[in-house]
Amino acid sequence: MRVLFLSPGYPAEMIGFVRGLAEVGVGVWGVGDTPRENLSDRVKPYLVDYLTVPRILDEGDVMERVSNWLRGMHVDRVFTHWEPLVMLAARLRERWGTPGMSVDTARRFRDKELMKERLREAGLRVPRSRRVRNAAEVHAAVEEIGYPLVLKPIAGAGCANTYAVRSAQELDTALSRLGNNVSEASCEEYIEGEELTYDTICMRGEPKMENVSVYLPKPLEASTVEWLSPMSVSIRDLSQPRVSPGVTLGRAVLGALGMDDGFTHMEWYRTPSGEAVFGEIACRAGGAGLVDQMNYTCDADFYREWARVTCWGHFEGDATRKYNVAMVFKRARGWGNITRIEGLGAWLHECGHWVVEERLSRPGTPRRDWRQTQRADGHLMVRHPDWDEVIRMANLAATQIQIHAQ
Repeated sequence: MRVLFLSPGYPAEMIGFVRGLAEVGVGVWGVGDTPRENLSDRVKPYLVDYLTVPRILDEGDVMERVSNWLRGMHVDRVFTHWEPLVMLAARLRERWGTPGMSVDTARRFRDKELMKERLREAGLRVPRSRRVRNAAEVHAAVEEIGYPLVLKPIAGAGCANTYAVRSAQELDTALSRLGNNVSEASCEEYIEGEELTYDTICMRGEPKMENVSVYLPKPLEASTVEWLSPMSVSIRDLSQPRVSPGVTLGRAVLGALGMDDGFTHMEWYRTPSGEAVFGEIACRAGGAGLVDQMNYTCDADFYREWARVTCWGHFEGDATRKYNVAMVFKRARGWGNITRIEGLGAWLHECGHWVVEERLSRPGTPRRDWRQTQRADGHLMVRHPDWDEVIRMANLAATQIQIHAQ
């Protein structure tokens, strides 16, 4: 089987998917705008060949270059797990007649207003919202929805260009920032409560692996307060009342949007009354280490199982949930190069073998801009069968480990 994979070297977690494909016996042809010589040595062994294009986000140009490059060769699948390339992958499938998600289905997962419209039609609870293209439409939406609300791109990912708005003054600030970057946005009701994920690997629309993680704090708060150490914690027991309504909602969303094979990453809210409210969904895996977190939760390799499902049509992994897994992201204090890390040794000694990853940036490394990347200056991952214990260890990492830069 021959697979075209868009952007195999960026973001970094794409390497896991390419490895998974190669390990289940698939030949992988990669396309990206990273020069061949700059590709990570971790991905090169898994690629049959690689095409460098000038701009991977220039859909028309990429389609022509790739079609010419592969002329005369049959391609069995086209994949990507980077959100900006989801529609390009669907258009290449449509052009070549290869199996996989269609342009229409991909659009349901990409366009936040279209996805909510379809879910409302299915009778599911979604935030009240409107598509807006200019300031006048935003003000009309505010009159209808009221404060607080959220302004975010129609086809965005993560919290990029996303703003919580609680007053007319905050609205003016959000409009001035959004107008420089986004031509079309979603104006929606702000949902109070916890924010969680619902992640799956689906085969013919049926989830073969399900995951729920909770964000602490909510991503919008984490994206505006520098001193926080944001964390994501996968929940071992999905049958508990705190979680099960979101799982039920997630399964209904997959059916309403016509999911077939592959990863999905949904975000939802649990209100103080216990109601599960849809947030948004993508037809790709979650980023920032989420697949690794799920692997540690189940002691599995879901990169490989995704490849097996989407290429060969069967799932062989053990999706039994054995651990709660906390991933804690750290941000250095100060600017410039990292000079020292405090508290790491004591934390590692305290948590022992429950620590599964320690990937903090080391002294001499330039501090990264926390507003541009969730990973910031590295992360720590710890797991435990007991929820209270994993939260205790995660809180210690958040409060006692400090990275300094100057």
